Amino acid sequence: MKKIIRFSKFFIPTAVISCILVAFSISGYVLNKGFALGVDFQAGLIQEVQIAPTAFNLRWNGTTNAVIQFDRSGIYIIISGIGAESRTYTYLFSEYPEIGEIKNAIARDLPDLEVTIPSSDNINSNWLLFSSQGNPQLNSVTPFVVHYLDPSSAPIDISEIRTAMAGFSQSVAVQSIGQPGDRHFMIRVEDKEDDRVRSDEVVQILESYFGKGYIAVVRSDYVGSSQSQKLIEQVFYLIPLALLIILIYLIIRFRLQYAVGAVVAILYDILVIIAFIVWTRLEFNTTSIAAILTILGYTTNNTIIFFDRVRENLRIYPDHSFKDVIDISLTNILGRTIITTATTMLAVLFLFIFTTGSMKDFALILLVGMTSGVYTTLFIVSGFVSFWNDQKIKQEKKKLVSA
Repeated sequence: MKKIIRFSKFFIPTAVISCILVAFSISGYVLNKGFALGVDFQAGLIQEVQIAPTAFNLRWNGTTNAVIQFDRSGIYIIISGIGAESRTYTYLFSEYPEIGEIKNAIARDLPDLEVTIPSSDNINSNWLLFSSQGNPQLNSVTPFVVHYLDPSSAPIDISEIRTAMAGFSQSVAVQSIGQPGDRHFMIRVEDKEDDRVRSDEVVQILESYFGKGYIAVVRSDYVGSSQSQKLIEQVFYLIPLALLIILIYLIIRFRLQYAVGAVVAILYDILVIIAFIVWTRLEFNTTSIAAILTILGYTTNNTIIFFDRVRENLRIYPDHSFKDVIDISLTNILGRTIITTATTMLAVLFLFIFTTGSMKDFALILLVGMTSGVYTTLFIVSGFVSFWNDQKIKQEKKKLVSA
């Protein structure tokens, strides 16, 4: 038998350290007044925007109706109305690779449709972006704005969006979407009962910072306070429900002391993650919940492997003390635990390095949770099960004495 590492010698010191970390987590939550809630948990306006300049403006000066539609392949102008035959004019990007060519084609087909290009005729048609803010029913008063995003444009950091929105009267949360070069952001403006924010207010503030015509609205939704509150309640029901299911499963598969030890370990991991989130002021959103549930499953898997080895070693070493069996079992799984965790963390590390926004935060939380998961398997779960067994033996001795 290879040399056994006496993990049991560290059960009491690690229990003290763990209690300190739990207190640190709770104090952080209290002192920081809870989580820095992300856009998913705040009532108000949700608006996805891209910082992209104007490619061209459209004004319809005709007497009939003109509607614009678009997709990734092209632009479609639909003409209809009294005295006019309904007809669709199609301008595919494959046929018109530059916006100057689209302008010339529209001028030939629809002389009543005024196309104004404020920048360059040579902009690639495949770079075009269409804002949901504009009215697809074209008119002569309000121009329909078409934006574009050059792939070589410098990325915009999320801090610039926060700076632009700093003067807004309501609370604002900002989240980056996609790659930095996409210049794509989700903005949540907290709602106030007496002052409901409008989507055009957000656009105006951003345009005052980045320039007129530089804001393409990808999506604009309003979430009421009851909806956001319901989402928060669902989250706080979800984790206890998952813990209950794990507890029942482990009671059936192993013993009650093992099941309770596993749940204690999971709760400890959750508290460690909470401490990390509240003290670093990471945004708490649905991605954070996904990370916590992932760690919950990861820790449970490690714990089950440990319990399996304990059960097996109790049969192999019936004359050994329970603490010795725990030390042997932990020594047996140590190499596997380190290798499995290290390889998983390597993949997560690349995710952390090469992503941004909420996905980067997700990877960071996973790294913290996986590190904590190894610690809980080696010391929290094993220490709790050992403590339970010691108390059980003491109770049995008391019964024998009293008898």
